Amino acid sequence: MARPAALAPSKASLPHQIASRAGNALERWLEAERDQLFLWLPVALGAGAAGWFVLPGWREWVALMLLALGVASAAAASWRGGRAAPFAAMLGLAVATGTGLAWARGDRVAAPTLDRPAVVRLAGMVEKVEPLPARGLVRVTLGALRWERRPRRVPLHVRVSLPQRAVPATLGAGATMMLRARLMPPAPPAVPGAYDAARAAWFDGVGASGRGFEPVALRGLGAPGVRDRLTAHITAALPGSVGGIAAALVTGDMGAIEDSDSLAMRRAGLAHLLSVSGLHITATVGIVMAAVLRLLALSRRLALTGRLPLVAAGAGAGAAIGYTWLTGSQVPTIRSCVAALMVLAALALGREALTLRLVAMGALVVLLAWPEAVVGPSFQLSFAAVASIVALHEHPRVRAALLARDEPWPRKWLREAVSLLVTGAVVELALMPIAVFYFHQAGAYGAIANIVAIPLTTFAIMPSVALALLLDPVGCGAPAWWLAGRAIALLLWIAHTVAALPGAVRAIPGMPLGAFATLVAGGVWFALWRTRWRYLGLAPLIVGAAWTLATPAPDLLVTGDGRHLAVRQADGGLALLRDRAGGYVRDALAQNGGIDGVPGLLSESREARCNRDLCWWQRRVAGRWRRVLATRSGYTVPAVRLATLCAGADVVVSERYLPRRCRARWLTLDRATLARTGGVAITFADEHVVAVRTRSDEHPWITAAEAPQHVPAHKGRQELRLCRHRPRLPACAGAPRDRRAVD
Repeated sequence: MARPAALAPSKASLPHQIASRAGNALERWLEAERDQLFLWLPVALGAGAAGWFVLPGWREWVALMLLALGVASAAAASWRGGRAAPFAAMLGLAVATGTGLAWARGDRVAAPTLDRPAVVRLAGMVEKVEPLPARGLVRVTLGALRWERRPRRVPLHVRVSLPQRAVPATLGAGATMMLRARLMPPAPPAVPGAYDAARAAWFDGVGASGRGFEPVALRGLGAPGVRDRLTAHITAALPGSVGGIAAALVTGDMGAIEDSDSLAMRRAGLAHLLSVSGLHITATVGIVMAAVLRLLALSRRLALTGRLPLVAAGAGAGAAIGYTWLTGSQVPTIRSCVAALMVLAALALGREALTLRLVAMGALVVLLAWPEAVVGPSFQLSFAAVASIVALHEHPRVRAALLARDEPWPRKWLREAVSLLVTGAVVELALMPIAVFYFHQAGAYGAIANIVAIPLTTFAIMPSVALALLLDPVGCGAPAWWLAGRAIALLLWIAHTVAALPGAVRAIPGMPLGAFATLVAGGVWFALWRTRWRYLGLAPLIVGAAWTLATPAPDLLVTGDGRHLAVRQADGGLALLRDRAGGYVRDALAQNGGIDGVPGLLSESREARCNRDLCWWQRRVAGRWRRVLATRSGYTVPAVRLATLCAGADVVVSERYLPRRCRARWLTLDRATLARTGGVAITFADEHVVAVRTRSDEHPWITAAEAPQHVPAHKGRQELRLCRHRPRLPACAGAPRDRRAVD
């Protein structure tokens, strides 16, 4: 019997049915995840702020904000009940707000920057003194500047490094300093993926930095702050890196730690112990609360009131705030302090103390006040570590496995050891993408080293240092200082032992930004959801990891000034152009080139021929010969000979302006070109070129540094003209046709 037409399914309603079922499934999922929805608010806010840093110009920033507001408006207009529409509206508003906050913050901190390197005489008021005894230097920040000859753009603050012998140990803020110094504008990344000092200086309000020369004239010595006096006291009691580590734990000042010890801590995965953050705040609060509880419990009347936990929580809150102020109120410390205060408030209210909501609130506070923190490794490492620990221990199976129970002490200790090992491994996995993206290396034994190092720091080093500081006023702190010194020496021994193990660190070349964003998205998705849909986060994690491993290391790295380059050798190592490259340049080129060690010299390579003025390198890459020509001195080179060499080279690199006849077959990277692109990384196999900046970059620290191109004038000669060989890069800057040599 045929079905009546009225009862037959309508083809037109089929898409509506599919959409309705999908909407119902989405609502059921969000209802099951209702406790997790708030956690995405700081994530969306941070994504919007990060978008402002990643996108190049104001058109893209406005487009991102309008797109996010459009999503929020559409979600609000379509709301008919449920959680999906309000959740989408919250995310859209948060992304737009994050972009606007970062944009406003970048404009609000705007200050002039020095336009070019200069040797100047100036006087200024000392605002900050940072002793660096491990390097024999003192870094001084000066404000209220007065110049003998005013530069074209006058910075409001400068940072000058001086020999330690030239500065009195009692120098403090408020003194007036007069000196001669060589100042440089804030430096952009030397090569793609390197540290962006210009961006950091912009948000710090520092318009120039450099090195001062003796003699230094002082008017008044100012008053050293509590933090400076405490650091000096600790380093006097414990000399060397031992005292430097103790000072880092108490005041956050790491200037007294030797470079070799600092490197060992980084390679062993223990560098987080030197940066005051959640571990140190937690230990401080715990020590203070335990001491207050024990002391007040000696009074029977106070103990019977039942208010001692509240009093101890109040003392812990005061200790957290005081410790944050003492250590310089850095962003990670403020975040940890906010989280600690929320934990104490939850304890006072009888609520569960440590949850992802508290972590999210801490992130929200930091992002609202300092949106630029989202692109800093400190913020990312800190929150990734805390969020991974809390997410792990909130999982029902993990919580059930690690729950305290009545059992023999060997099994209990084994359970605690397994808990530490699993937690350390999870934290290492969570931090690995961030460490690879910013520091270009991944550790192998950090989880094992932290099993011993974290308890040693929390239960031995910090209490003994605190006890020594408490006993010093009565002259009884020597035994506590001895104990602290032995414990820190053990920590350093662990760091050096682990760092020396084979395969302790694997060097990885620069990670693509897209791969990093994919890994972060997958990790956040996996950590914040609780239902089985969380496992969808494994897909972007796998994609991001494969993308990173499949990205080849660059074959040629050129710094933004054109003075230094590193080229890949047949054995996989790097060779540097100049025999006397500085330590910073060597480290930047080695890290971004993906090698763990010191690069070799191009002048000693079998693949290169060098004299005092030029270097010629050639190697077969992907079945094709690649040739690079680079200048390595300031002496003149006959233009005819140079033009012949340029015509046979695929890439020509020079720190100077090249004559018009000197054209490479592919890329000509001279002074004018590199002034526009910054440092460059080149992969020969696919002819992929990555530059530090693009022509459309409108971030304020980029536009503030741009000055009219200075070209030496030559009487009777034409002006230099720019040309391009390739749309991606402005590849050449022509010189007058009648020039006979490179100046």
